[in-house]
Amino acid sequence: MAKAPAGRPVLDGNAVRTQRTRERILAVSLRLFNARGEAHVTTGMIADELNISPGNLYYHFRNKDQIVERLFERFEARISIDPPDPVAGAGAIEDLWLYLHLMFEAIWDYRFLYRNLDDIVGRNHRLRERFNRIVEAKRVAVEGLCRGLERSGHMTASEAEIRALAQNVLVVSTYWLNYRAVRGDRQATDAADSGAGAFQVMSLVAPYLSGEARQHFELLGRGYVE
Repeated sequence: MAKAPAGRPVLDGNAVRTQRTRERILAVSLRLFNARGEAHVTTGMIADELNISPGNLYYHFRNKDQIVERLFERFEARISIDPPDPVAGAGAIEDLWLYLHLMFEAIWDYRFLYRNLDDIVGRNHRLRERFNRIVEAKRVAVEGLCRGLERSGHMTASEAEIRALAQNVLVVSTYWLNYRAVRGDRQATDAADSGAGAFQVMSLVAPYLSGEARQHFELLGRGYVE
């Protein structure tokens, strides 16, 4: 075995190949799950797509649920973005818009989770708990962003209205893709779907906005209503 240059660790070729195969399995599984729905994809189909034996796949993941859990971990890391610090003026609307847009992009990239959410979390209690932690963190974040708008005078809403608004934001975010699928937009592009989802959520906030903030929302959302 060739020696690594001084100061550098020696690479384990088998470990590198194993990691590459795991990454390929996860990438192909995500693509198939998103395209066909997780419930309609078997480990045999994943192995066929990769041109490997089922035994090779099982060496890396014991079953499909392990693949789903690993993909969920990646989704969890992707969507766990911190909300921006509250700012005054129209910039607060841009921050909220961007935050929602990034959230919908993550949802789109792992859309199989949302399109079959009840079944996936119903059979895996660990994922149910982790998903609920994500939802709770997002609820707290949206409430905080709304309170920042209210304090800056760009939003008029009581504490009870802010709590209800945050809850409604999570409901729309969670089931937006299912609604689009029922309406015949199952294969909508990621950019269009992320923007449309963010606009729908912002439309919940809009009635509480006033002045410069309301005008800025209308400017940002113009492309979705024309």
